[in-house]
Amino acid sequence: MVGYDPDAKCVSTVEAAVAGSASGLVTRVLISPLDVIKIRFQLQIEQLSSRNPGAKYHGILQAVQRIFQEEGFVAFWKGHVPAQLLSVGYGAVQFMAFESLTKLVHNVTSYDARDSFVHFVCGGLAACTATVAVQPVDTLRTRFAAQGEPKIYPNLRHAVVTMYQTEGPRTFYRGLTPTIIAIFPYAGLQFSFYNILQQFSEWVIPAEEKKGGNFKNLVCGSCAGIISKTLTYPFDLFKKRLQVGGFEHARAAFGQVRMYSGLLDCIRQIMQEEGPGGFFKGLSPSLLKAAVSTGLVFFWYELFCSLLCALKNTDSTTRKEG
Repeated sequence: MVGYDPDAKCVSTVEAAVAGSASGLVTRVLISPLDVIKIRFQLQIEQLSSRNPGAKYHGILQAVQRIFQEEGFVAFWKGHVPAQLLSVGYGAVQFMAFESLTKLVHNVTSYDARDSFVHFVCGGLAACTATVAVQPVDTLRTRFAAQGEPKIYPNLRHAVVTMYQTEGPRTFYRGLTPTIIAIFPYAGLQFSFYNILQQFSEWVIPAEEKKGGNFKNLVCGSCAGIISKTLTYPFDLFKKRLQVGGFEHARAAFGQVRMYSGLLDCIRQIMQEEGPGGFFKGLSPSLLKAAVSTGLVFFWYELFCSLLCALKNTDSTTRKEG
């Protein structure tokens, strides 16, 4: 059901947006703690090791324990309001654009809309469109998740006003370049591998045993998320480092801070000070998050689309009987 299918004309573009936003909302609630831990790891200059006395965080379990002790249980949902706005907006725009693009490809080209290459290109373009639309909210989410105690920004309105007055409107688009560079292949790989894995499962599983389709969607989505995240991870780290530029005073409690003049300077400093391993800081919680979030996004999207189709079919049947 992901992507235009001429043989199953059921979900409209608007309904795809509704299903995508609902999918993003539910998924965000469940994966927020992993996102907070991932961001904390990405922003730490010191090596993620217990052998480094200056490192605040060493591993996932230690980070969970420390964040809970120092900031409380609700800290795992820091920045949840902008994160929810991000997920709902991103999910709506991404799936609406993806369905529209795959339909356009089917209608004006000779390519099959269900081809994995088509899903790669359309998925990448849809994600770029969604990213530009929600980038300011993503920057706000990152800053809320990154700040410690006492908080620099007590609420969303204060953050928006303060950032605009002190850093200007361009600050809301910090890290957009590495985001765009990374999001096209990341989302493209997500959609294409999800499509490939779905086709593979159709080939492997006999027709008479094809039960538990929702679980299959979850597994295919999780695998697609792990593959795509591993291949594009460094750009996510660059984005996070750039997004907290001008926010260094709120990072003092977490260890060393750095200022970057741009993407190339960020790459250069990380390579010089942290080595190649610095490009993959936070990869373990990020892979865990990618597996859970991508699996859930596709799972909920397919489920909501099925519910919408069922409602439409029930409504049309009722009208005919009436």
